[in-house]
Amino acid sequence: MQIFVSNSRQFLISAVMSVLVFAGLPIKAQESVPFDHAALADRLHAKPTGDAAVKLAEEVRKWFGNKDLKKGVRPKVEGINVAVAIEVEKPVAAPVVVDTFRDLTLPLTRIGETNLYVASVGLKPSSAWNWAYRIGDEQLSSGTLEVYLEHQENLPDASKPKGVVKEMGVFRSKVFENTSRKWWVYVPAQYDAKEAACVMVFQDGQGYKDFVPTVFDNLIAAKEMPVTIGIFIEPGKLDSGKSNRSFEYDTLSDQYARFLLEEILPETEKQWKLRHDAAGRAIAGISSGGICAFTVAWERPDQFSKVLSWVGSFTNIAHGKTMREGGHNYPALIRKTPIKPIRVFLQDGSNDLDNANGNWPLANQQMAKALRYSGYDYQFVMGEGFHSNLHGRAILPDSLKWLWRETSAEPKK
Repeated sequence: MQIFVSNSRQFLISAVMSVLVFAGLPIKAQESVPFDHAALADRLHAKPTGDAAVKLAEEVRKWFGNKDLKKGVRPKVEGINVAVAIEVEKPVAAPVVVDTFRDLTLPLTRIGETNLYVASVGLKPSSAWNWAYRIGDEQLSSGTLEVYLEHQENLPDASKPKGVVKEMGVFRSKVFENTSRKWWVYVPAQYDAKEAACVMVFQDGQGYKDFVPTVFDNLIAAKEMPVTIGIFIEPGKLDSGKSNRSFEYDTLSDQYARFLLEEILPETEKQWKLRHDAAGRAIAGISSGGICAFTVAWERPDQFSKVLSWVGSFTNIAHGKTMREGGHNYPALIRKTPIKPIRVFLQDGSNDLDNANGNWPLANQQMAKALRYSGYDYQFVMGEGFHSNLHGRAILPDSLKWLWRETSAEPKK
């Protein structure tokens, strides 16, 4: 299945009609209720004046961390709820927040007679904003934001057995000479040393290790995926101190696959028993880590059968001396090469990168089209997001369910 976001006029009209909705119905404010998006919306609805307005302004400043509000603070986001604030003395026009890409405007409410202007709204789920504060013709601070509904399986569940994450120290590689890297291993509570577990490798592991284990805990307990050990690996750093990330991740070769098969997996198996069949192995990554994940499965489909790529860099980063050696070649290779037994989940956003190496949204669409043409088992989800992990994290539980579907607990004999 493919989900594409249209940039048509009809879509923009629909977005304008639905993007601004209040975060929720007004609720009765109580001192015991923590100050949050709903509390702010409720207090604004009451239209405070005098001391009540001054008190609310103080709470807003404290909530935003007592930051300098004169140019407008970065929006505070929780789920689809967004709060913004700016403090201006005698503005030439009422401050607003705009989406500079779609020319949408979010009006702000002045708190009583204070100089603080705020808003607390809920945005359309899965929408993205190029936001900026604007006063008349003057644009102040700006940035990007994305909002998603919280997936229950992304949240810790005390009723589910909890796995452990073990720090594995620093690994020195021979496949990538003169490099070292940190890595971690997640072991689910259901792991039985007598039985080989499935394994899933994550590039840029430092970030992934902080949220993936919770999803694994939930899905393994629900039998939505098999008992799976997670390996979280950082890119290598050369002894000179220079990062080796782009060389390891963006290069189209079997070197990273050999690094995993000859070094990392055998080192992991010194402590935990892993499956050796491709059906029991998956690999994931974001950006250059995403194309790296695909390259591993592409080069060694006999060893890795499942790929998860977020905002994958299927572009000409590793262009080499010929300027033609990068990942932009994959769509053509996929079309011209006999189909390989791999399953691929791609995620990207229409506001992803566009630079000298290529256009990320177009590159991922080309990948999806090539996979479809060649008859691969794939899924492509295109949202509105930027070059971030926010969309991928929001849909991670469903991505993993799809990747691991029909994977038996035992390898085929």
